[in-house]
Amino acid sequence: MITADSLALLIAATLNAGTVVALASLGLLINERAGVLNLGAEGMMLVAAIAGYAVAVNTGSDVAGFVGGAAAGGLMAAAFGVLVIWLNTNQYATGLALSLFGAGLSAFVGIGYTQLQLPARPHFAVPGLADIPFIGPALFKQHPMVYVAIALALGLSWWLTRSRAGLVLRAVGESPESAHALGYAVRPIRLAAVVAGGALCGVAGAYISLVYTPLWVEGMVAGKGWIALALTTFATWRPARVLLGAYLFGGVTMLQFQLQGQGVQIPSQWLTMLPYLATIVVLVLISRNPTWIRINMPASLGKPFHPGA
Repeated sequence: MITADSLALLIAATLNAGTVVALASLGLLINERAGVLNLGAEGMMLVAAIAGYAVAVNTGSDVAGFVGGAAAGGLMAAAFGVLVIWLNTNQYATGLALSLFGAGLSAFVGIGYTQLQLPARPHFAVPGLADIPFIGPALFKQHPMVYVAIALALGLSWWLTRSRAGLVLRAVGESPESAHALGYAVRPIRLAAVVAGGALCGVAGAYISLVYTPLWVEGMVAGKGWIALALTTFATWRPARVLLGAYLFGGVTMLQFQLQGQGVQIPSQWLTMLPYLATIVVLVLISRNPTWIRINMPASLGKPFHPGA
């Protein structure tokens, strides 16, 4: 039987797990709103996870670790952006190559860090609010990055619909030819979007190794980069829906541990499979209405742009 205390812990764990996917998905959403599809999220997150972990171990600072993770993700995304935006390589193939490269690079770099430990982990709580029964443990004892992800989703939603820069970014993703004719630098705008998206994927990777686990293990992202890619489609490229989908994934992920704790007689492999099975089911349901996806999808997503062509 689920008690109030266990339910509060489940909600808190859901927010913690969902933040990883939310940060990465918001980054990919920025990419795709600009018309660039980056399938390398998994690789970027892995490299950022080891980069953030290594920086935090050597400096003792989580803030420096997050900066290192963001820098690693941004650098990998910049390399991807130069290849697909200026050299016109295939976005799908280049993204997959980036993911494979990231997996190999992170495994190689991380060999010396598997036995190292982070400094003592701080405990966070919002003064006053954290002491409220049920609500406090559920919502107000989270790492600050959880609240940053929520604020980022809300801010990005406003920025894309209300600011001039956000509208220009959307215009580049819808019709780069028209944006170019109006005098906007399509390629630099796309590159900036790709780097920003990669940096957010990097923050998500660093969050895994610094907060969510916290340790370094080869392949520890465990498919969350691919889940983030699927989530942007599930959310129809809207930040608020990304946040909702991320917490749905986080809830299903944590539910498996809750069920195991309650002694539910289900093979652990089935419980581990639940989050990914739920993602597949949602994608299948969405795919039954391709018109709905086509209406909401950036018109030039995945299509190269050649100035003067």
